[in-house]
Amino acid sequence: MADLDAVEARIWALLEPYRDELEDATIYGMPSLRWPGSGAHDYFAAVKRSAQKVSLYAIAVDTWPEALEGSSEAFTKRRTGKATFSFPSLDDDLAVELESFLRRLYQPYREHHAGRSTT
Repeated sequence: MADLDAVEARIWALLEPYRDELEDATIYGMPSLRWPGSGAHDYFAAVKRSAQKVSLYAIAVDTWPEALEGSSEAFTKRRTGKATFSFPSLDDDLAVELESFLRRLYQPYREHHAGRSTT
């Protein structure tokens, strides 16, 4: 069984670059990152650990599903819900792919919010 502490720490490390613009929040008791001042359900990412996996909730993928384009089958198999990606382990290849997905997803999320705040 994978070291879930390491999986969770790695997911948070991949989210670290977004902390400059996002604020810490919670959604249903889960720690999350969201655009400052946005609503609870308008978060960029939330992370929840269970007994057998660490889940990344990326609700923005519902709005911008094109962020998944080019993802490998191994990555898309981690999508276990509408906006949930589950990681019982996270090897280097999958971490690189998750990093790329987050970058693709953040671009429209940021553009949407930055545009809203300047009008």
